Amino acid sequence: MAASSAKRRHKVRRRADMSLLGGIRPPIAVLSALLLSLAGITALGFGRAGEESVPKAVMTSQQRFAEDGAVAMRASIDESAADLARTAGLFNAGDPAQPDAVVDKIGSVYQKWVGTAVVEISSGRMLAARGENVPVAAIDTAKLSEKDGLSPRMVRLANGETRLLSLQVLSWKGQPQQLLIASSSLRFPGISLGKFRSIAVIDSTGRILSSDGIPESEQVLTEDQRTGVDRSKKQLSAFAKVAAKRAKEHPLKANDPGEGGYLGVSGSLRGDSSQGDRAIAGYAALTGPEPGKGTVATSLGLTVVAMVDVAEDPTRVTDPLFGLLAAGALLLIGALAVGVLLGTVQRPLLRLFLESRRLTRDDLTRPVSVPRFGEAARIGQALERLRRQLLGERTDAEGAGGPKSGRRGRIGARALLAVSGILLLVWSAPMLLLLNRADATAVVPEQITNDQRERTDTLSDRVRRSLNEGHADLVSVAGLLGERTSPEDMTKVLDRTRSDHSRYRSLYVRTGDGKIVAQSGESPRLPEDKKSENKDGHPFADPITVLNDSGTEPVIASYAELPGRDGSTVIGEFRIDFINSLLKRPGLGEIRVVDAERRVLGGNTGYLAFEKLPSARLTELAAGTSQKTGISARAGGIVYRDGSGVQVAGAAPFVGGGAAKSLNWMVVSWQPAAGLAIPEYSLQNRTVLAGLLGITAAAACLGWLHIIVVRPLREVAKQAEALADGDRRTVLYPRHHDEVGAISRSLELLRQQVLEQRKRDGAGATAPAAVRAPAGRN
Repeated sequence: MAASSAKRRHKVRRRADMSLLGGIRPPIAVLSALLLSLAGITALGFGRAGEESVPKAVMTSQQRFAEDGAVAMRASIDESAADLARTAGLFNAGDPAQPDAVVDKIGSVYQKWVGTAVVEISSGRMLAARGENVPVAAIDTAKLSEKDGLSPRMVRLANGETRLLSLQVLSWKGQPQQLLIASSSLRFPGISLGKFRSIAVIDSTGRILSSDGIPESEQVLTEDQRTGVDRSKKQLSAFAKVAAKRAKEHPLKANDPGEGGYLGVSGSLRGDSSQGDRAIAGYAALTGPEPGKGTVATSLGLTVVAMVDVAEDPTRVTDPLFGLLAAGALLLIGALAVGVLLGTVQRPLLRLFLESRRLTRDDLTRPVSVPRFGEAARIGQALERLRRQLLGERTDAEGAGGPKSGRRGRIGARALLAVSGILLLVWSAPMLLLLNRADATAVVPEQITNDQRERTDTLSDRVRRSLNEGHADLVSVAGLLGERTSPEDMTKVLDRTRSDHSRYRSLYVRTGDGKIVAQSGESPRLPEDKKSENKDGHPFADPITVLNDSGTEPVIASYAELPGRDGSTVIGEFRIDFINSLLKRPGLGEIRVVDAERRVLGGNTGYLAFEKLPSARLTELAAGTSQKTGISARAGGIVYRDGSGVQVAGAAPFVGGGAAKSLNWMVVSWQPAAGLAIPEYSLQNRTVLAGLLGITAAAACLGWLHIIVVRPLREVAKQAEALADGDRRTVLYPRHHDEVGAISRSLELLRQQVLEQRKRDGAGATAPAAVRAPAGRN
């Protein structure tokens, strides 16, 4: 049995001699490496937060501005193509119409085309024309039947301007087919440029097809102004070449990760500097509204470039001295924290590991070196008592009524870990909560405020134009529903219109006495059999109105009168989701559409219908912006500070004609400056990040140390004290193959040695009695 026990001890010793995986060294080593890395990042990273003379927020804002232009251009081209196709389809479904009547009808309903014409396809003869001369010679009528023969095409005129031609076929039974042509310029609809900004649309080769914002040389007065105009044109041409090249990239490769919000290729460019101003541009290629879905506009290969001059700030916002001081403080505090762990946790544990192995090798001559603190001290005391028991000495635990354990260290390993954590928190907490707070000192660039105002104005015009387009659709439909049109045919026309346009939730024809004779879509919200509300026999006073003033959703409706039907009207109710979809533009924050009473009707984020704006400042901004300055009201922008921080806000009323003018709505947008890449906030974000990294490193490594070392060490301390107090039955199993596990294995060997010694002592005490018994019987 002694040989078997020695064999087991030898096996355990071999396992203890194995290289330790895990244990107390890796957490402390990883913590040291992380603190050194964080110190290096802190020293090198803080000085770069304000190095750029033009903040990144300004660069990103120009990218967003170009994206707005691309969205508006794509929507305008697609809407024009859809309107022409739908109008041609409505004409083809009815009785044959004269060419002059066709172009007159189109011109009276839509004012988006600079020229329209009807051409006989077989002979090429011009049948009717209105507006600007349409370049009919650029169309080969013999190829119209081929694939994509009716696709829109761009034609360059003799004066250098470019026209976009949309084509549709007019076909009636028994008559020659006719080609309906609509010519439009590539101008941006409703883009608010503000001051010192220019915008252009370019083709795939970088050639500028149209531009706005740069005056012609003959329109300026001084030589300096002419020089500035020439410089702007050259810079815009240079930007166009680069943008066209980058527009050919894949969106995932072209856009920075996390940019989001735009499905196509977009970005920003930095140009030359002149007299303290730097030319900045944003570009965006036309892309579809859904991933992987192309449209008429996207097939043209167009890209939008927006350029503006921004005043450079040559001063540095940050001083690298702060990063150096913060890194030095981290090195000092980190060294102190690691020193606490090394001196009070690791070194005593390694000493215990060596002492326990010495006792298992029967080296009992020297007393055990007992650490001073915590669980290590308790284990050391237990080892010393076991050493004395193996030497045959009587310990307190073996005496009746004696104390069961020796002196215990009052400060445990958990308290030592807490001390190290507090030391690291002394550096991390101020970085996270106190240092480099930007709300009081942040300077929002003026260009950011201007862009917020102008982009909000562009968005307001887009909503207004969409409502006007919806009303124009109804006028077009009403003109085709004649006196002899049956309700069944009316329903077919309404179904076709609603399928072509997603803006309507319901379309229906209503007579003057309130009876609905044809319907498509959801149930009408306008009460049936309700008499007309005004003296003209119309269902409501204005062409577009809100039918309710409370509820969960505003009901926005428009009407157009049917000619020759005694007050009958076609009514379209708009989907509020369609209006909300127009507001989903990145980089503007929260956006709301409000009515004349400042009640919310729509938004790009969660809202309650007919609620007020969320703050009195926004209400004041909306009220001030709605005041007329000259002929009409103008958009406004502001930066204000309050208890919640710094915010940039913009408001823009509906300005322009059309049926939506009478609504007196406006678009209000606001966003926190903390979300912008402004140098002060970039510095704050880096400071907070450093504090978070410090806390994360401390929590991860100290938590690792607590789970892997401290908790098993506390359990081993209890087992060691129980063993020294006389518990010989409990077998000690190591949890991990590390220092604590090695100590546990050594305690198990010592337990076996104590048991063997007791057996030897018992055998030695009973052997003489066995010998004397036979002699007594003799």
